[in-house]
Amino acid sequence: MKLFAIETSCDETAAAVVEDGVRVLSNVIATSLDLHVETGGVVPEVAAREHLRQISPVVDKALFEAGCVWTDIDAIAVTTSPGLTASLLVGVNTAQTLAYIHQKPLIEVNHIHGHIYANFLEREVPPEFPVLVLTVSGGHNELVLMRGHHQFEKIGETLDDAAGEAFDKVARLLGLGYPGGPIISKMAEEGDFMAFKFPRPMLDEANEFNFSFSGLKSAVRREVERLDSATDQTIKDLAASFQQAVVEVLVEKLLFAAQAYEVKEVHLAGGVSANRLLRQLAEQRLPDDLVLRWPVQTIFCTDNAAMIGAAGYFGIRSD
Repeated sequence: MKLFAIETSCDETAAAVVEDGVRVLSNVIATSLDLHVETGGVVPEVAAREHLRQISPVVDKALFEAGCVWTDIDAIAVTTSPGLTASLLVGVNTAQTLAYIHQKPLIEVNHIHGHIYANFLEREVPPEFPVLVLTVSGGHNELVLMRGHHQFEKIGETLDDAAGEAFDKVARLLGLGYPGGPIISKMAEEGDFMAFKFPRPMLDEANEFNFSFSGLKSAVRREVERLDSATDQTIKDLAASFQQAVVEVLVEKLLFAAQAYEVKEVHLAGGVSANRLLRQLAEQRLPDDLVLRWPVQTIFCTDNAAMIGAAGYFGIRSD
């Protein structure tokens, strides 16, 4: 079964063709990142205008690269929430129009469910349930238990900033630019993660599976304000110390939940799942007999349409 998928929840205009929920025949992404670098973050109006400009060529290219015509496509999947309203509308309206013209069923997909199903793409051996998923990016930070396809139980979430959002804000504090995650990760490679003693928020029983990173962000701001001047090495040390604190919290929560729910696999999903330290620390802290997965390609970590096609396919299978 071939699904044509569209994703426009934020600043990426994406389309893909996915077969049987796992095989990626095409995965085309046009990003407006360069425009948002100038403003230090995504401007909704700018993102929506870029989606309108890019959506038609992206759709055509995805179909062409897959070697398909519309008669080969069985259904159309599209992200409907969460995301920027104007951006989502571009994708939804396009999908509705294509579904009407080509007489295809239309499948609505939750963006976060798409990130969760990114771990099913291009896998020779499918994951085994129950699965615990840490979804972490600029817009969301959740612990999700899956006992079967599209059986989602949210057992933890951020109470304020998501981890990726905290990375962006701290990068801005340090004058490093946007997006913050990759920049801080690169700077941290040459920094001392023990140079600054930042808090590890909410590592207590009362907030067992929830997250909070606003206090950590404030701690970095206070440290920056305290410094008369910051050398390049100081910036690298701040980046490394901040990243270490975030990742330790994410992994400890992941470990607590994996033990509590006795899952068979643990998955990392979302943009921050590409973070090398997060992967390394998760491998070190989780038990050896527990399967740990993250998307097989970095492109599947960030916003893309292939993951929407996977989520759409398994949504049909679970109905």
